[in-house]
Amino acid sequence: QVQLVESGGGLVQAGGSLRLSCAISRRLFDINVVGWHRQAPGKSRDWVARMFSSGTTTYADSVKGRFTISRENAKNTVYLQMNNLKAEDTAVYYCSALYGLTSYWGQGTQVTVPS
Repeated sequence: QVQLVESGGGLVQAGGSLRLSCAISRRLFDINVVGWHRQAPGKSRDWVARMFSSGTTTYADSVKGRFTISRENAKNTVYLQMNNLKAEDTAVYYCSALYGLTSYWGQGTQVTVPS
């Protein structure tokens, strides 16, 4: 079992920044892939960014150059730094972890960027 707890969401004006955190109950070395996803009202959950255990990162085109995924192994925590936020970034953001062959999810944290 893996537990994930997101935090750091909130209300921010367009052009502003937020940093989301995801605390994971397992050592990050044991996790194959960690990722961030988001779901806007009435829409499907979309992948935003991921980091493989090697440290390789990939991003959705919509956030490339604005969002950065990183990790702090000593704290078993993964971050999503979000800069130059736009109204279309408004969504519930979820953290995920692929441990073995099973994906685990956090409960989500709301990010709101008023238009």
